[in-house]
Amino acid sequence: MTDRPDPLDALPDAVAAAAFRRLVRHLRHRHDAENIELMGLAGFCRNCLADWIRDAGYEGDKTDARELIHGMPMSEWKANFQGEATPEQIARMEASLARNQGT
Repeated sequence: MTDRPDPLDALPDAVAAAAFRRLVRHLRHRHDAENIELMGLAGFCRNCLADWIRDAGYEGDKTDARELIHGMPMSEWKANFQGEATPEQIARMEASLARNQGT
């Protein structure tokens, strides 16, 4: 790791917020990109985003945060868009999560 400041920290909050909202709306549109696949590829998913907004100060509980990110109650999203994870998907997710250490 370097001692140089991260240029991301200099990004104006309004720009960062707009990009975040665009990302969330994109994920709301792309229901075909299931959380397990996102986890296996990138080590994060919609539920992680919900946790991160809570870490950043969102005052709602976990259920509220997930509904905000998913654009609907989590139970509705799961019923309509979440399939059963395969052993291969779970293995990819676990391997991907192991790479998240230190983030």
